[in-house]
Amino acid sequence: MKIEEIIKSESELPPNRKLILSILLSNNVINDKVSEALKPFDLTIPQFNVLRILRGQKGKPANLSTIQERMVSKMSNTTRIVDKLISKEHVSRIVCEKNRRKVEITISNKGLELLSEVDPIINSAESELTQNLSATEIKTLSEILQKLLK
Repeated sequence: MKIEEIIKSESELPPNRKLILSILLSNNVINDKVSEALKPFDLTIPQFNVLRILRGQKGKPANLSTIQERMVSKMSNTTRIVDKLISKEHVSRIVCEKNRRKVEITISNKGLELLSEVDPIINSAESELTQNLSATEIKTLSEILQKLLK
């Protein structure tokens, strides 16, 4: 379906606007699909992102600024997300006794077990979202979109 039909525009959009609107609408579709996949696990996308970041630490703790730097969405309230994951026992927080401002976060075994359940479901959702694209198209589109990040 053409973007003009989706947004009910009566005129052809300029190419730059068409691109931006296509990316924004695609982002909404992706977020909806991933959120739906995470819903049975009582996880939000930012919470899932934090868990994956902490798993990537391979047992080493991370501080809040390290987590924030690696977040996909920089607008996230990392402290609130970590607090929620602590309440669900998916992560733990260790406060340095000598410097109370130094806080380290680690993923718990429960968090790792949850990710092992969620990973195949997210992989399936990602495959479904990209099923209409060839491997070459996926690679090319990814390379092109990364140019927007510079």
